[in-house]
Amino acid sequence: MIAAVTTNEDVLREWLAAGDRGDLATFDRYLHPDVVVHAPLGLSSKGIDAEKRVWADARRAVPDICHTVQESMTIGTRSAARVVVSGTLVGDFAGIEASGRSFELDQVVWAHFDETGLIVEAWEIADTGSLLRELEADDVATAK
Repeated sequence: MIAAVTTNEDVLREWLAAGDRGDLATFDRYLHPDVVVHAPLGLSSKGIDAEKRVWADARRAVPDICHTVQESMTIGTRSAARVVVSGTLVGDFAGIEASGRSFELDQVVWAHFDETGLIVEAWEIADTGSLLRELEADDVATAK
């Protein structure tokens, strides 16, 4: 059962949780139709349908993807969350070849909301350098 979404922080958390579940139809409850998402690794999107495609591709490549919100805050119409993203890369994604390796990635998600409580713009700031090193970790560790 989905908990009641009452604050901007709740909307931000539920958007990530719905994406993790692959419940992309519920994005309509959280994202403005013209949402703009700025993301690393060429994953930026314009419009809700484009954002749904990014998440669908992510779930195919990382079926166990999980965004764990560590903490969040809101200032006016903006909310931010410190997130740990984890999963196992079993398919190619964002220019990274499938490795079968698990990863854990630090991320901050910053979102602006409209007067109806929908996310109109978001920034995903992630430690992609550590991600790439982690996905290569087995090769790097044995070479030392």
